[in-house]
Amino acid sequence: MHDPVAAGRHTALRAIGFQAVVVLPVAAAAWLLQGPRAALAAATGGAALVLGHLVATALALGGGIQPARAAFARLLLGIAGKWLVVAAVVVVASGAWRLPPLPLLAGLVAGLLAYYLFLYRNER
Repeated sequence: MHDPVAAGRHTALRAIGFQAVVVLPVAAAAWLLQGPRAALAAATGGAALVLGHLVATALALGGGIQPARAAFARLLLGIAGKWLVVAAVVVVASGAWRLPPLPLLAGLVAGLLAYYLFLYRNER
């Protein structure tokens, strides 16, 4: 029997792995250009999205096949959970840890682009 939820979960987890790999060169470039705090900021930005996408995948695709209303509610909960985790990590990184904002943003953008480019490439 074909389980589309399991296939979606598998694709999302592969995209998250690709996202994590793409963030590493961004952090390395930040290290070379601005130093270790910038590299930590870029890695933190990417890690925030990796963690957020893991939360979204677990919440949205963790319940198996469900009625449409429940599946849609889980999808919305997953999206909200992802951005809540990302926002919390960014607030802590920029507030408490005082990491530089531009490399943090670069890590976020690199992680987001990598995730969606992987999903786009996998669709074709």
